Amino acid sequence: MTTTSTPVASAAATDSPVTPWLEAATRFLFFTGKGGVGKTTVASATALRLAESGRRVLIVSTDPASNLDDVFAMAAGATPTEVPGAAGLWVANLDPVAAAAAYREQLVGPYRGVLPDAAIRSMEEQLSGACTVEIAAFNEFTALLADPAIVDRFDHVVFDTAPTGHTLRLLSLPSAWSDFLTTSSAGASCLGPLAGLEQHRARYAATVEALADAAQTTVVLVSRAEESTLREAARAGGELAALGIANQRLVLNGVLPFDEAVMHDAVASALAARQQAALAAMAAPLRALPVARIPLVTSDLTGLGALRALASGQPSVSEETAAAAAEPVAPPRFNGDRFGDFDALVRAIVHDGGGVVMTMGKGGVGKTTLAARLARALAIAGRQVHLSTTDPAAHVRDAVGGTPPAGLVVSRIDPAAETARYSAEVLAAAEEAAAPVGGLDPDERAMLEEDLRSPCTEEIAVFRAFARTVAEAGDDAERVVVLDTAPTGHTLLLLDAAESYHREVARTTGAHIPDAVRALLPRLRDAHYTKMLLVTLAEATPVLEATRLQDDLRRAGIEPFGWVVNASLAASGTRHPLLAARARLEGPHLERGCALSRKSWLFPGEAATR
Repeated sequence: MTTTSTPVASAAATDSPVTPWLEAATRFLFFTGKGGVGKTTVASATALRLAESGRRVLIVSTDPASNLDDVFAMAAGATPTEVPGAAGLWVANLDPVAAAAAYREQLVGPYRGVLPDAAIRSMEEQLSGACTVEIAAFNEFTALLADPAIVDRFDHVVFDTAPTGHTLRLLSLPSAWSDFLTTSSAGASCLGPLAGLEQHRARYAATVEALADAAQTTVVLVSRAEESTLREAARAGGELAALGIANQRLVLNGVLPFDEAVMHDAVASALAARQQAALAAMAAPLRALPVARIPLVTSDLTGLGALRALASGQPSVSEETAAAAAEPVAPPRFNGDRFGDFDALVRAIVHDGGGVVMTMGKGGVGKTTLAARLARALAIAGRQVHLSTTDPAAHVRDAVGGTPPAGLVVSRIDPAAETARYSAEVLAAAEEAAAPVGGLDPDERAMLEEDLRSPCTEEIAVFRAFARTVAEAGDDAERVVVLDTAPTGHTLLLLDAAESYHREVARTTGAHIPDAVRALLPRLRDAHYTKMLLVTLAEATPVLEATRLQDDLRRAGIEPFGWVVNASLAASGTRHPLLAARARLEGPHLERGCALSRKSWLFPGEAATR
């Protein structure tokens, strides 16, 4: 493992990724990054290394997708449990989803039977989003940090997640702690107020203060050598730094070592080139951080042996692995047959007629590139296609492949502009509603403005813009609208609940829902008209996230058209020893995706797919 001030792709991986932290590690270490970048693995390797240097260490997960039990091959709950075979290391798994459910009922329960059912549904849905789970996670780990009976037992407490800047800013606002009914006039919130946690306000303030103390806390930004994950690391790091949490490190995980084998394999060469391009474009604030590079490894990192190997920087490719790479990887199969390829997906969409195609998935899985490829192919197949995207124009041009074919129209939606427009509408509606009492006071307005910085706000704003595009397309069976994102089931239920609330309750609770959105909501549940494609990767976290997105859509009455497993090494034909070993790890994840989806398509790993 090499630690440098800037990443150098060809450097040898010889030192432990945590060597620079061992001598002067702070009491608390928080690891943050996009799903699937390896936060839990890196945090676990760090915790193990610290424990084996003679420290008493507790590693804690507040991540709903935690796999600490898998990593350490043990079962752990909320009470710290010692890891067998690792003296000085304890594990605790906190459950923010259960905590969020209890918090939601604490706030909503008193109003059951008092307010109309539509109002109750609206309140419940506002408190069912990811932001509420994050508040619950923050509450869980502040409770742990405030318990001296736990914390005083350990030299270090390592968290495999970290709070976002949005949550920390929200918690610092006085009106975040106001009563539900007096602060819910915006109607757009998916977060809800924190009145049910008022008794913990001083504890939260102390935790935020500790986070900003560089002598106590280090934040580790974990990223892949990919554009999207580096962009997220830069955003998260910048938000936290603006709040005074500036003691940060960067870990680049999964870097493909550049060697002779890379030059002789097209897939490996494409991956290395993409990683180098992403690192060259890395934001200046990230370059200024101490950087640790972790090479791509050939196995799933579970068990103490694998973690020790990672922490010690042992070679990634053994002689056995290199020999196995000479054998071709068996083609992935779906229900006894091969997965459908890209052409099969295009035929399925054409056969189903016009309407809307939405590519949906977490960042970095390739949904925008897939949307552009589909739009081009459908236009070539004779359909009139409107591709609407939130991606920068240059990226879309590259994905479409130069000059668009006849029948393809491309438009871009600016998420920042749409969010600003929507936020202005909500603020204006709130001011109008509060006009009889002199308008919003400064604290109320500050709370609403921060609430509108929630990721759910952007999702609603972009969805409204997409609804306008769909409305313009009409019902022509030869016309297809392709969108490179899709609303979550939570957002759809939130809009549905708001619509019901507007109809049944005299008091207006938020911005007016445009006619285009109102018309589109029921059509999204029409499986013939709307084809939702869940895009994922053949890796544990992306498959888990796709599963949750699917469950969320089904909760809103929407059945996905199918799953697209993108950038599959197993389907790429690579003979690079390390990548071929990685390809063999995809099987269980592909099987799980097949079991969960009606239809599946598989695309090989290439530079262009993501």
